[in-house]
This record gives sequence, structure tokens and C-alpha cells, in this order.
Amino acid sequence: MKKLPLAQLGPRESAPGVVNFGVLLPWVSATDGNRLYVKIIHVCDQFIQAVQPLAFELQHGVNADYGDFWSATVDFNAAHDPQPGSRFGSPGRHVYRFELHNPNAGVLDWIIDPFAREYATGKLSAFTLGYTPYVWSPAEVNWKTPALRDLIVYELNLAEFGGSLQGAIDRLDYLADLGVNALSVMPVSNVSLEVDWGYLPLGYFGVDERFGRRDDFQRCVDAAHQRGLAVIVDAVYGHTGEDFPYADLYRRLQYRENPFMGPFAKDYFGVSTDFNRTLTRDFFYSVNLHWLETYHIDGFRYDCVPNYWDGPVGVGYANLAFHTYQYVKNAITSLTRFDAPEGSRLIQIAEQLEAPEQILEQSYSNATWQNASFGAAGACAHGAAGAIENLGQRLGALGYIEQATQNGETLLKAPLQYIENHDHSRFLCEFGLRQRDRNPLFAEGDRAHWYRLQPYLIALLAAKGIPMLWQGQEFGENYFLPEDGFGRVLLLRPLRWDYFYDTAGKSLVALTRKLVNLRKDCAELRYGNHYFHNDYARYLSCGLLLFQRETAAALSLVAVNFTDVEQSVPFVFTRAGNYREQLHGQDNFVTDEGQERWLTVPSNYGRIWRGS
Repeated sequence: MKKLPLAQLGPRESAPGVVNFGVLLPWVSATDGNRLYVKIIHVCDQFIQAVQPLAFELQHGVNADYGDFWSATVDFNAAHDPQPGSRFGSPGRHVYRFELHNPNAGVLDWIIDPFAREYATGKLSAFTLGYTPYVWSPAEVNWKTPALRDLIVYELNLAEFGGSLQGAIDRLDYLADLGVNALSVMPVSNVSLEVDWGYLPLGYFGVDERFGRRDDFQRCVDAAHQRGLAVIVDAVYGHTGEDFPYADLYRRLQYRENPFMGPFAKDYFGVSTDFNRTLTRDFFYSVNLHWLETYHIDGFRYDCVPNYWDGPVGVGYANLAFHTYQYVKNAITSLTRFDAPEGSRLIQIAEQLEAPEQILEQSYSNATWQNASFGAAGACAHGAAGAIENLGQRLGALGYIEQATQNGETLLKAPLQYIENHDHSRFLCEFGLRQRDRNPLFAEGDRAHWYRLQPYLIALLAAKGIPMLWQGQEFGENYFLPEDGFGRVLLLRPLRWDYFYDTAGKSLVALTRKLVNLRKDCAELRYGNHYFHNDYARYLSCGLLLFQRETAAALSLVAVNFTDVEQSVPFVFTRAGNYREQLHGQDNFVTDEGQERWLTVPSNYGRIWRGS
């Protein structure tokens, strides 16, 4: 893969008041009678009837690697707008779009710039005249991405979590205090709607205007790093929105083929991208490098990998993950946050729900989403036969490799462990729903059952792998989410921060904080061996799940009770030691190796005994 010549693409201010434009439009040539214009207006004038955008014609050229290339230079010092009241050329944001005059299709207006760094309302790209690059704080310059096995991930939707980037920044102290150390941010790339999850992108090289400006996201990453929080962004590369310029323009031109879009692997969502095309591959590789270099992010959560997975040696996902890893590894001076004795700490998380075990084995992904633990927890909540056994095995990351050696390099690997994420209803909904106005869109999980979440939180945050919390899970957020339809993605579900203060919220937050800090303090809970005590007669039949995590230095025994009654069961310890209960300091004891003791586990709760 090659990095696109971004210094020639999109709008760049080469001198004060002088902006260069460049765009790759393969198969759109001046020799075929095409003429391309950029139409520009100051952001303050865009809704003023008397002020119209000015048009400037681009000149056609040829890029040796990608074909037809169009460019123009606009000198705002000389190009004065004769319209009375126009702010054209004044410092600040201007919005623009392309307009193509084609001899067959006519005038095609409202073409988005695929290389824009800023965006505006609807199908408008933007740039800031007199833009001042962001200056990173001294503390951020020395930031180091956490090791894979130390990650505790918190997934969030900026619009729902804080309303904007500034709102998210205001909540970073809360997240640091909660104890998580990595934020997985749902897409921030440009989309066409104001309320949207962001999985049908139109623009990839910047931050959508509904969240803020590019320096707002840079400030957010800077502030996160200062608080010990890594930032992972959702990358949606297997499909786009219909108005993505390489989909929209060539459809309107009625071309039978497309230099960027087309069928490739699966075709689950949106308009599929074709990774058989050199431009497509290099485009998304360049997007990765841009976000790493410009926004200082710590990694990517790759959405819908089946749409561009064509095997371990194909040209799709595996190829992108490999080249991104190699770039980071070789960027000795500019990306030092990833340097570590165990190798590069670049975070690459695949959403490959069809074959999560395979994606870790056959790609440079070092983490993966997987719904097995999520599904097992739901079955357990409903009392399904064999569910506790299944959950115990899944929380032990059964079937997942812990490392892989590829091209002489050893990469650590781990699955994400979660019982909630943005794709599904809150786990509280498993215990019953409350209807509002008989409209299923506004159903909620019954928070009276908040206490039933406790054993799942304990098991999750002690599990093998990388634990992930979905925003508000820690204080009992209870939204219901339809499995399909526009009500999933086009309805804003802002976090109800008032939940933080009620009995349920205070209890769950306190437990979450304790568990997160316990995981951070106990090495065996982060990367120790996992042993599931799969004894139906003693434990599973009583609604208990017992597993232990251990290193040579320490052992932690985790016992959770999914029932409504306290349970006492015998247990034989395989290691002698002084065992201290970590959640409430109760039932401490000293035991010899092979000694049987009776353990008491409270209802809808758990115990963690640590011996050393």
C-alpha cells in the first residue's frame, strides 16, 4: 500500500489567503469534455439569499498512480466578491463543493470533496482560511499507549455521552476516576444526518461538524492522554453512505464500473467499497495514517470486517492491518507512543463477528469483538440450560490464541469481553421491560432489577481478555434498542446522568470502580491463566460460576451467584495461602494446599478471594 499525495489533495493554504485545491477523479477527463468547478462561500453567508458562492474552474492533469487529477489555486487576496455584504475571503471557515459539467449527464452539482479535512452542513466540505495548527501539550508528547493486556475499554457515542466534543472533554475526569484506560469512540467521520450513529460515512479525513472542529477532537485526545486514557476510533472502510463522492458521482455519471466502489466480499451495509482497486486500498491506508499522525489516536476499531475480509493474504482487511502496523513500527520518531519492549502497542480491533478466533490468528489485529460472551450472558439471565457452563468457558476466552508469530514478529492477542455494546439493548432489558405509551421504541429495562447486574459485572471485569463497558453501563442505563429499522440509529439516546445519583446508580458505580481498580492492581486478573471450575453438581446446579485467575505470584478465585438466595458450597484450594476477600473484606482465611473449605456467596453478587 502507498500513502496518497495528501499534500496535493483537498484544500491547503499554501500562503496567507492562497488556497490550493486538488481531487482525484479517475476516468473523469477533460479530453472527454468534462469541466470541473469548485464553488466557495463564507460560512456566514451560506444561508443569505443575496449572496451566492463563487465558482473557480479546476485544471485537468494526470497522476501517475491514480489517473485523472484536477487542481486549482484560489487567491483570496485577489478574488474579491462583488456581492454587497459578502464575507468572501475574510478569515475563518468557508464552505465549498464541486460541480462537474459533463457532456452526457449535464451539470452535476453538490459533489463532496473526498479529501476535505473539515465539513459543514449537509453535502458541504469546508476549510478555514488562516487555520492555525493545533499545538499539543508537553504532557501529551510523552504519552504512551497502554499495553494490550492492561486495557479496560469504555465504548461511547459522543452525541449521547456528552453532546459534543467539549461535553466529552468535561467528562474525562469522571472516566479517569472510574478507572478505565481506553475510550472506544463510535464514528466521528462526516455523515449526512444530524442524528446518526455514523456508520455510513461521507468524509473520512476529518471530524463531523455535529461534534465540533478538528482542533476540538485534537483537544479531546490531548486531554484524554493527559488523564491516562487511550483513544480508539471507529473506522468504517467496508462500506460508505450513498453520498460518498466516489459512490455518488459515478452513479450520476451512469458509469457501468467504478474506480473505488463495488462488490468485494460480503455486502452487509451501505455501498460496498472495492479493495481490488488500488485507489480504494491506498485511500483507507492514508486515512489511517492521517488519523494517527494528525489526531494522535491510539488505534482503530474496524467496523464490519466481513465486508472487506478476503483472507490472510488478500488485498482487503488483512493487508490494511498489516501495512498500518508496519508503518507505525517503522515511524521511529513520530509515533513513539506505541514503542514498547513487547513490540508496537498500536491497537487494531476487528469487528469480525462471524469468525473472531480466525481474525486474530490470520491478521495483524491484536483484538476482536466477539458476541459469544454477550450471548452466553443473555442466556444465563434467562436461565437457559447449560448457560452458566457456556458463560464460564467464554469468559475464559476459550478458542482464542494469546499470541501469534507472523513474519518473525510476535504479537499479543486478546478478545474483547462485554455484555453490552452499542448494537444491542442494555443488559437490564434481559430482566424485563417497562413500556411507555405502548411504543417499543421507548421501552426500557426495569431498573428495579439493577442488583441482578452485579454478578455479571464481577465476572466480566475479572474475565480473561479485554473487558469493555458501554457508556452508562456502570450506573445502570436501561435503554431498549430495536434489532432493526431506523429506530436503531436515528434516535438519540442521551445518557441519563441523573442515574448516577440514585440507589441503583451509586451501588453499581461503586462496584464498577472497585472491580476496575482491583483488575489494575492484580496482575493475575489482567493476564493470568484462567481455570473454570466446571462442576455441575457443586456449582452450576446452584446457579454459581467459579473460576480462578493465577500467576506464579498470586491467585484470585472469582465466585458469582446468579440466584436470589445465598449459596454455600465446598471448594478445594490448589494453592496454600492467606486469602483475603477483595470486595468487602469478609470471609478471610488461611488454607493449606488441597484443603476443602466452605465458601458463602451472596445472592445476585459475588466474592473474589485473593491469595499470595
